[in-house]
Amino acid sequence: MVGLLPREEVFFDLFTQAAENILQAARLLKAMLERYEQVPEQAAAIKAAEERGDEIIHQITDRLNRTFITPLDREDIHALARQLDNVIDWIEAVAARLVDYRVTRPTPAAVELAHIIVHMAEAMVEAVRNLRRLDRVEGQLEEIHRLENLADHVHREAIARLFAENGQPLEVIKWKDIYETLERATDQAEDVADVLAAIRAKRM
Repeated sequence: MVGLLPREEVFFDLFTQAAENILQAARLLKAMLERYEQVPEQAAAIKAAEERGDEIIHQITDRLNRTFITPLDREDIHALARQLDNVIDWIEAVAARLVDYRVTRPTPAAVELAHIIVHMAEAMVEAVRNLRRLDRVEGQLEEIHRLENLADHVHREAIARLFAENGQPLEVIKWKDIYETLERATDQAEDVADVLAAIRAKRM
């Protein structure tokens, strides 16, 4: 009888919406750092994207609570929703810190990390779009891991340069936190890849 009941395919669409919203937020952050003007307004746009992400995750959770048969295991839906939410939260946290710390000019390393986040989000969107065909996601997952390793390298070099070249303790504190927040966003994106890899391993 259970096998005859329809599955709620809407979860796939909601996950795609969440991933595409993350990509939009990542592109907004990159544009903010590249064209560093009207910073509070740009940060507000990223905050709006983060709030849209919250609404999408709420829809996923609400649908899960009302659905008997799901296309993925319930714990996998919870894990993927939570991790997608984490990515956009940390992207928004970068924008908020730039405003709160009254940063006057971004560093090349910050811009580079923002570019990496965009590329990770692009790979994430492609992987999430293929949730119905998990045999197609391996390339995207490998790319996310490669980019996270690159972000680690950029982050380490940026921190080393910060301590070596900046004699102003307050600037060191500010930028160390910003770099770590950017790097945390890439960690969360890699965690999305790990969740997808776990789902793939379970279902193939």
